[in-house]
Amino acid sequence: MDSIINKLTEIEDAASAIVTHAEAQKQALNKEYNEKRKAFDEDIENRTQERLRAIREDLAKNTAGILDSQNDASSETIRALHKEYEEKHTEYAHEILRRITEV
Repeated sequence: MDSIINKLTEIEDAASAIVTHAEAQKQALNKEYNEKRKAFDEDIENRTQERLRAIREDLAKNTAGILDSQNDASSETIRALHKEYEEKHTEYAHEILRRITEV
C-alpha cells in the first residue's frame, strides 16, 4: 500500500512540476509577446509619423507652388490693368463724361 501511495505522490509531484514549468513558460511567452507587440507598435507609430511628415511637406510644397503661381497670375493681371489704364485713362474719362452729360 505504501508503494502505491509513494507512486501517487511521485506522480502528483511530477504533475505539479509540469504545471509550474508550464506557468513559467507561459509567463516568459507573455513577456516576449508583449515586448514584440510593443516594438511593433513603436515601429508602426514611427513609420506613420514619418509618412505623415512626408505628406505634410508635399502638401506645403504644393500649396506654396499654387500660391506662387496665383500670385504671379494676379501680379500679371494687375500690371496689365495698370498698363491699360495708363494707355487709355483719357479715353475712359471722356467716355464717363459723355455718359454723364447725355440725357
